[in-house]
Amino acid sequence: MGEILNSVVFSIFFLFFFSLSPNHAVSAEDEVPKTFIIRVDSYSKPSVFPTHYHWYTSEFTQQTHILHVYDTVFHGFSALLTRQQVTSISQHPSTLAVLEDRRRQLHTTRSPQFLGLRNQRGLWSESDYGSDVIVGVFDTGIWPERRSFSDLNLGPIPRRWKGVCESGEKFSPRNCNKKLIGARFFSKGHEAGAGSSGPLNPINETVEFRSPRDADGHGTHTASTAAGRYAFQANMSGYASGIAKGVAPKARLAVYKVCWKNSGCFDSDILAAFDAAVTDGVDVISISIGGGDGIASPYYLDPIAIGSYGAVSRGVFVSSSAGNDGPSGMSVTNLAPWLTTVGAGTIDRDFPAEVITGDGRKLSGVSLYSGAALKGKMYQLVYPGKSGILGDSLCMENSLDPKQVKGKIVVCDRGSNPRVAKGLVVKKAGGVGMILANGISNGEGLVGDAHLLPACAVGANEGDLIKAYISSSTNPTATIDFKGTILGIKPAPVLASFSARGPNGLNPQLLKPDLIAPGVNILAAWSDAVGPTGLDSDTRRTEFNILSGTSMAAPHVSGAAALLKSAHPDWSPATVRSAMMTTATVLDNRNLPMLDEATGNSSTPYDFGSGHLNLGRAMDPGLIYDITNNDYVSFLCSIGYSAKVIQVITRAPVNCPARKPLPENLNYPSFVAMFPVASRRLASKTFIRTVTNVGVVNSVYRVSVESQMKGVTVTVRPSRLVFSEDVKKRSYVVTVTADTRNLKMSPSGAIFGSLSWTDGKHVVRSPIVVTQIEPL
Repeated sequence: MGEILNSVVFSIFFLFFFSLSPNHAVSAEDEVPKTFIIRVDSYSKPSVFPTHYHWYTSEFTQQTHILHVYDTVFHGFSALLTRQQVTSISQHPSTLAVLEDRRRQLHTTRSPQFLGLRNQRGLWSESDYGSDVIVGVFDTGIWPERRSFSDLNLGPIPRRWKGVCESGEKFSPRNCNKKLIGARFFSKGHEAGAGSSGPLNPINETVEFRSPRDADGHGTHTASTAAGRYAFQANMSGYASGIAKGVAPKARLAVYKVCWKNSGCFDSDILAAFDAAVTDGVDVISISIGGGDGIASPYYLDPIAIGSYGAVSRGVFVSSSAGNDGPSGMSVTNLAPWLTTVGAGTIDRDFPAEVITGDGRKLSGVSLYSGAALKGKMYQLVYPGKSGILGDSLCMENSLDPKQVKGKIVVCDRGSNPRVAKGLVVKKAGGVGMILANGISNGEGLVGDAHLLPACAVGANEGDLIKAYISSSTNPTATIDFKGTILGIKPAPVLASFSARGPNGLNPQLLKPDLIAPGVNILAAWSDAVGPTGLDSDTRRTEFNILSGTSMAAPHVSGAAALLKSAHPDWSPATVRSAMMTTATVLDNRNLPMLDEATGNSSTPYDFGSGHLNLGRAMDPGLIYDITNNDYVSFLCSIGYSAKVIQVITRAPVNCPARKPLPENLNYPSFVAMFPVASRRLASKTFIRTVTNVGVVNSVYRVSVESQMKGVTVTVRPSRLVFSEDVKKRSYVVTVTADTRNLKMSPSGAIFGSLSWTDGKHVVRSPIVVTQIEPL
């Protein structure tokens, strides 16, 4: 692996140019320009050129081909190029890497209290609700008129802010204020690569705004989740009534529109947004966007990893969503160690609905339907999937026969097409209601939807009971009863079944996700351009909407980071993340281990990382694990990246130490001990960590290890850490010893424990994962 990576041309260009041998006949497809991102060694710019742009347009490509020039988090440019032009550029001695532009997807009021925030005390008051911190949101833009973005009683804009409020369709600098202090949009990558009919696809202005204005709703929702102002009498069609507010209500917002309605988000535009946001002066970046194909790219081929490294290395905290491909294992995305990767849990609020069948059974589900109710009237019940045709069972477009479903409640299986779109198919075919049944992969995990007809989502078990009733009854009937909003639900949090899981597919020595935060049925502001379902035929308009996804969890952590940065301006991004991770909770509101919605069993660190965000404790974590830029470089050396490959990420040339470091010694607040399956009976792994005291100056911390790991012993030296005025940092060594022939792994392929340092007041907790791997 190391030898391959040492040849940077081979390691990176092979992915794109293996078909371009010298004898390769040029096809028509090769002549069609595509967008490529060119990473250039900025230190080799000849002094004759006044700027990098002059150099690029003179030696690399024509001015008219260039889309973006990058000069802050990344050095280089993106351009529309044919394969032949790319081959030529790849041979330029200053070219470090060439990445083909890819499309990414979005990871689609009570939650602040649920995180432990309280008015007039604790983190909210000590950070002045985040008023001096600037949160940059990379998403679909913003609907600036919403109450959540009011600047009433806010002080002046921080003087360090250098950003702008760009004009465009239905958006002008007047739409910005002391709350929404900046707004930009990035469309060049999208327009060059959005269609299948070749390059230069204009924005569809019948459904989109060529401006920072949000035609989708997702960006408005995530921005107000992170930093929305207090909005009284907030609700979505009567559901979730109360005061809506973001996690950092006084933080300033800067919006970077990189995602376009129905078109995803292109890497070249995302990288340009990172460049702009860092130059503008943001303190926190929230990015609820992930890999387009479910496969984790190496960091040097991943513009989100590259752009976020450039941001974090300059002190900007970056929070990213873990992805929605759970409950499958190894589904977590955004894996770079400098990113804070966030999964999703439930909160203690629910929107129950009930299916009442003709034989008197009551089966519980959820719904956000707000139209005319069925009022207890029983209707015939039909399951089109009885035909055995997959499209019928999924209620795909044009799959239902109106003769069979008219006037009936239709059971549809979850999967493939959007949940709300299934209801529209049923409605068009004349059905009066829908029961949306989970399959085995979703288990009992439910999310509420603002359906266009009376509809209720049920778990896999209830779905099976309803289908069995239809099969066994000559005249199956049912009705649906909607119960509104219920608070104080127990247990909560529960790990959302859709939340992406570990282990980390790139570097299993590093536990990802880092933590979870509220991501199920979250109420936040919404765009006026679309209805609550996002369907074209949904003519309803709502100030707030309720959404679920790790997209909703990441901005909770972005808002939390804004509060922590406001209270502790000198904290680095790694310090902020450490404070959240080591104080996260692994217990629910019954004081029992958090459950996994998919299985009903206890969840594990592969699912929730360090636990659920608990801001009541993160403000004062006691000890933290800091990580410097040099530490990240050492980590990249440790996983076999050559100096040239690392420079693609870090911008600056680096030297790897002669003695290769170990990836598990990155100063991360978690431990993963990996043992080869065929190792001798007793095997051990050693970890070195350094903690910094940010609590009481003179303090003594003692270690405790919590482990039901049979066949594993964990020793910590020293077992006591003494801090004083002069000694703020202490290192310790953890040794995990395993009897490898007698390890009893859990179904996830690992066993779990934890290590905590405590001084009597603070508990600084880190998860321990022990797993076995087949040697490569």
